[in-house]
Amino acid sequence: MNDGSSVACSQVLADCADKESSWLTLITRPVNGGKGAAVVDGFNAAIRQGFDYAIQIDADGQHDTNAIPEFLAASNQHPYAMILGQPIYDDSVPKSRLYGRKITTFWIAINTLSFAIADGMCGFRLYPLIAVNRLIRNTSIGQRMDFDIDIVVRLYWQGVETVNLPTAVRYPIDGVSHFKLWRDNLMISQTHARLFFGMLIRIPQLLLRHWR
Repeated sequence: MNDGSSVACSQVLADCADKESSWLTLITRPVNGGKGAAVVDGFNAAIRQGFDYAIQIDADGQHDTNAIPEFLAASNQHPYAMILGQPIYDDSVPKSRLYGRKITTFWIAINTLSFAIADGMCGFRLYPLIAVNRLIRNTSIGQRMDFDIDIVVRLYWQGVETVNLPTAVRYPIDGVSHFKLWRDNLMISQTHARLFFGMLIRIPQLLLRHWR
């Protein structure tokens, strides 16, 4: 997914897609819409082509692509589940990110009334597209950095099983992140608040799920 990248970056991506045309498809959004908008466009493209699952992986070098077979194996064992990366950090992780994750994990536990989701912000995950298609057809999902949190909580509310898969996460020195500390944290806080009120009306449903 090329989410409105610069001319130079778009050319590099086009060259990659041309060289690897046997397996790589490049979808270009002419105007940057945010992480969530880009991923949802990717979901829709995969659904139209008849795929049953989608793996999301960030483009900033944090994630180990060699771990993809582990996500596929977990999905084979749990075909209706979302497989969520549970980060194992090295010393490169910024403390601000680490503490922010802890706060987010706390609020996700409240908004799902469970500890089922170990990390709601890791951008390395596998989705069952039948469940995703049902969700995005009926619900507006966060379009930017709030997307990762919003979609996992809403899929959980929808009844989708969660599998947490430990995976190495590093922050490379030459990695490029578009996370804006103040803007995106404010957006994420607003998403937590919105999900909290959504959780309140779902308390009977969530408690019944635990009882079952």
